[in-house]
Formats: sequence, C-alpha cells, structure tokens
Amino acid sequence: MPGWEAGWWSGARRVESPNFGPRPEGVQVSLVVLHNISLPPDEFGGPYVEQFFTNRLDPAGHPYFLTLADVQVSAHFFLRRDGEVVQFVSADARAWHAGLSAWQGRGNCNDYSIGIELEGSDSQPFAPRQYQALWPLLQALCAAYPISAIAGHEHVAPGRKTDPGPHFHWHELARHFPGIELPAQVTA
Repeated sequence: MPGWEAGWWSGARRVESPNFGPRPEGVQVSLVVLHNISLPPDEFGGPYVEQFFTNRLDPAGHPYFLTLADVQVSAHFFLRRDGEVVQFVSADARAWHAGLSAWQGRGNCNDYSIGIELEGSDSQPFAPRQYQALWPLLQALCAAYPISAIAGHEHVAPGRKTDPGPHFHWHELARHFPGIELPAQVTA
C-alpha cells in the first residue's frame, strides 16, 4: 500500500510544480476538488498538462496555448487516461487549482483543499482506468487527512467552471465513500 512522506504519495510519479504556497497556519485539509483538463482541449496524452503545471508550456506549440501564456496554476494530482497518477504539489502545501471559489460558504478553497485533475473534458467520458486509480488515491487521502467533503470545480466555482463535467461518476464515488459529504445536486 503506497504511503506518504511530507505530503508526497508514493503511489504517484512526482513532478514538482513551482506553482504552490504554504497553507494558512492552522488550516487543515478537509476538501477534495475534482477537475478535468486536456491540452489542447479534447485531446489526450502528450506532455502538455505536465508542461503547463510546471510553467514549461510553449505558447507557440498550439493556437490554444496562447490563451495560457503567463498563467501559473497547479493541482496536487493529475490522473492520466491510462490510470497513471502524477503529483505536482505536496498535499501539505497549497496548490493553485480552484481560483475564486467557496464550499459551504467558506471561501478560498485552495487554502483547505486537495486538487485532483482528471485528464478529460466535459464532452467525453473518463476512462475506466482513471476511476481505478482515483478510488485508491481518495482512500489514501481520506486516511491521511481529515477529508470531510468531495466536490467538483463546478460546485466550488459555479457559473465560472463546469468541470469535472456531466460524465463524472458521482454516484459511484458516493458508493465508494459513503461517509463523505458530496454536493447535494449529485446525490439527489
């Protein structure tokens, strides 16, 4: 069973991002925010997400990449379509994934959340291997941190974000994690 060392999970390939900061003093991780990402949009595979989260994405590499020039973001984890888990930021640190956000009236989700990006888009289903990798990752996070809720980017930034999108298996997540609070609209 993979373990933790200083917020780094041994079940993930480590690729360090410079885009992070300390969590506010005394703030505990209690939320996981799920996202989707594909670069270019709706194209999977390749090095572009890793390059983006490590500030090495060439804006001339694709017309869409020009819209990301000088953007500095990260997530703690990235789940590729083949199930590989990549970690960019220690779970003990504050990754820059949720932006302007709030969960249950509490703002600044980056302060108290773990961000997990699934390689995907709003228009296509996620791969079965991604779920096979997501469940153990979430179990490990829940064992190591006082996680009480899991939400989508769409739930913490409504009107601004739509991910992980309509294809995410929320009911399956609820079945695997019955004690975790989920957004009301996905459990109804």
